[in-house]
Amino acid sequence: MIINQAKKRVLAKKGFHCKSISSKAIGLMFSLKPKALIFIFRKEKICPLHMFFVFYPIDVLFLNKNKEVVDLKENFKPFTFYTPKAKAKYVIELTNGTIRKTNTRINDNISF
Repeated sequence: MIINQAKKRVLAKKGFHCKSISSKAIGLMFSLKPKALIFIFRKEKICPLHMFFVFYPIDVLFLNKNKEVVDLKENFKPFTFYTPKAKAKYVIELTNGTIRKTNTRINDNISF
């Protein structure tokens, strides 16, 4: 489960971890069904994302090493780019509308 501890709201019932280079590179590309992905990096860094070959919009959370939200992107549309404003150790891709529905904000603490 992926939970916003600050708001006591479930963001996703199941999250798939992406640790390997290949799983991070593929992400949701060519996936026909939205699912929650958790990208885990060795250290905090700027993690630019692209939506090439992802055919539906998603929400994205960028978390620091303490699993606090440092940036977020709502309604990230297919075939676009996004560069976050802060370094992240974790990036969580969620179903579109999750951020608004759960009122997730910068500094909220997320557990998974």
